[in-house]
Amino acid sequence: MHILAWVIFVGLCIKTGAILYSFFVSLFINPVAAKDLHLGLDLSELKEFSIEHYSVMVSFVVVLWALKAYMFYQVIKIFLYVNLAKPFSSNVALLISRISYVALTIGILAVGMNGYSKWLVKKGVVLHTLPEYISGGAEFLFFAGIVFIISLVFKKGIEIQSENELTV
Repeated sequence: MHILAWVIFVGLCIKTGAILYSFFVSLFINPVAAKDLHLGLDLSELKEFSIEHYSVMVSFVVVLWALKAYMFYQVIKIFLYVNLAKPFSSNVALLISRISYVALTIGILAVGMNGYSKWLVKKGVVLHTLPEYISGGAEFLFFAGIVFIISLVFKKGIEIQSENELTV
C-alpha cells in the first residue's frame, strides 16, 4: 500500500505540474496549447470566450489536482507513523483528520467547479472534456464523512489506549 500511495502521489504531482505548465504555455507562448492542456483537456473555446474565466477554471483544476496529491502525501505520512504495536497515536489521528478536511475541500471545490462549468455552458461555451477533470465532488464529500468518522474512532482509541497504559 505504501508503494501504491507513492505511485499515485507522484502521478498526481506530474498531472498537476503538466496542467500548470501547459496553462502558462497557452497564456504566454502558444495560444493553441489551450486545445490540449493535458491528455485531451480542451479549453480553447473557454479561452476564446474569456481569458479571465479560462484562468479561473484552469486555476481551479490545478488546485483540485494539487489537493488530491496533498491528500495522498498525507496517506504516505500515515505509513511513516503507524505502529502496529500501538496503532492509536496522536500523529496518525491528526493525519486522518487532515485527510478528511482535504477530502471535504476537494468535494466542495469539485461541486463548485461543476456548477461554474454548467453556468459557462449556459453562456454558450463548449466544455467537452472538462467534466473528466472536475468530477467526483459527491464521492469526495462522502469519503470525507467516512474518514472523519474514522478519525473520531481513532481519537477514542487513543483515549482507551492511554487509559490502559495508566491502569497497568
